[in-house]
Amino acid sequence: QVQLVESGGGLVQPGGSLRLSCVASRGIFGGYRMGWYRQAPGKQRELVGVVTIDGSTHLVDSVKGRFTISRDNAKNTMYLQMNFLKPEDTALYYCNAFHASSGHNYWGQGTQVTVSS
Repeated sequence: QVQLVESGGGLVQPGGSLRLSCVASRGIFGGYRMGWYRQAPGKQRELVGVVTIDGSTHLVDSVKGRFTISRDNAKNTMYLQMNFLKPEDTALYYCNAFHASSGHNYWGQGTQVTVSS
């Protein structure tokens, strides 16, 4: 069915930057809300940010001003630009696609981000 593939994770020092990408099956980006979530060991999965169908972006307070979320529907790709990374940003980052009317909800397998000296 619909597949989401994340990439761009890695090991970075505090204050560094990474850009995550999520590539989806053709056609879903035009009708789905896209979002990035993350999950650290021992914690529940939490929202990082979303990009609505019209391109509006929303980020949680803990990353606001440091992260930027965007989508390119023509490329079926969503991005998360992460700057000024902190150790508490360390987590497995997941791509999500959600269609509220139908309830369709898809997840990628995740990409690991580790922020450490």
